[in-house]
Amino acid sequence: MTWGRGATSAGFSLLEMLIATVLLLIVLGGIFALVNPGQGTYAAQIETSDMQQRLRVGVDALRRDLLMAGAGTYTAGGIGSLLNVLAPILPHTVGVLVPGSPDSPNPAAITIMYVPPTAAQTTTGTDLSSEAAELKVLAGPGCPVGDPLCGFRPDMRVLVFDGFGAHDVFTITSVATSGVYVQHRDHRFTTPYAAGAHISEVVSRTYYLNATEHRMYVYDAHKSNLPILNDVVDLRFDYFGEGAPPALRPGAVGPAAPATTYGPRPPAPGVDRSEDDWGAGENCAFMLAGAVQIGRLTDWSAGALPAALVPIPYTQLTDGPWCPGLTTGAGAPLPNRFDADLLRVRLVRVTLRVQVGSDALRGSNPATQLLFANPGRAHRAEQLVPDQEIRFDVAPPNMNLGR
Repeated sequence: MTWGRGATSAGFSLLEMLIATVLLLIVLGGIFALVNPGQGTYAAQIETSDMQQRLRVGVDALRRDLLMAGAGTYTAGGIGSLLNVLAPILPHTVGVLVPGSPDSPNPAAITIMYVPPTAAQTTTGTDLSSEAAELKVLAGPGCPVGDPLCGFRPDMRVLVFDGFGAHDVFTITSVATSGVYVQHRDHRFTTPYAAGAHISEVVSRTYYLNATEHRMYVYDAHKSNLPILNDVVDLRFDYFGEGAPPALRPGAVGPAAPATTYGPRPPAPGVDRSEDDWGAGENCAFMLAGAVQIGRLTDWSAGALPAALVPIPYTQLTDGPWCPGLTTGAGAPLPNRFDADLLRVRLVRVTLRVQVGSDALRGSNPATQLLFANPGRAHRAEQLVPDQEIRFDVAPPNMNLGR
């Protein structure tokens, strides 16, 4: 090919290339400036959805067990709600793997007990005075036909209790042809149970916060201790209950009409039980005023509306009176004791707060707001994912019967 006169084969000049490159960089910079916030917003939306899902999981688990709290035995001379003999909700952990103490309530822990739908509920046919002894169970009207063990099986968690507040949780270690062998939940067996005591399958479940790991765990007070929720930065349980002290209900008979408005019935006047350290005719919920048995607990209902629930401060959960007693009649400590004010509980308020896992999506807190329990390194507004918190109330039906 030949070029005409005046034609040139020269390309772009260096200046033109520099100008073109600068323009290209400006355009690309603008594109990336738009894409980067979009990526941050997308990541924030995903994490926000994840936090909401984790809250749903936590609420569902806690609500399910709290709604069952206090469900008691209903066959073989059942006593109805567990509240008639013990506190189904405790403000601390229970068990060997995660030991707790009734003397030190933990606002970030709760133990819930209830009898599930089960055929394994009856009464004992022999005394339970040692964990090594075989415990015979009676075939009650609700037991499976042809099953001499009434549905009790190895590794089942069982509650043994009498009608006066004494109770213990055991694990069935083995079964024989005519009975079962049990092991106490924390290897501190102190209370003997005479033949005729109630025995039933039980669920004992503890929820608690491991603040170091930022995890909520669920523990069965035996072998299973599992995390169910990550990046939890706050978990709190607050309690509300009866302001009035308990009262006797003369002539009341059966689970539908328990002997007291709440709490274990006292022994008859003049009768002293060796299983606790209370005097004759008295227990943790009732005392004698002359020859009359009256509620022992302080009346908190002054100024409150009738049937209104009152808050129960944590300071009231370590000062007694203790159920079934502080010690046995022989002076041995009762490891499963609880403050009698826990018998008042009718409603639990749960506060649950979660955070985003990556500190790249957590920033600093404004002067007047706590957006992040653990501030991070994010600076752009579109990258910030504040903590999410939910608060809800649960009034267990089995602890509100007759209200």
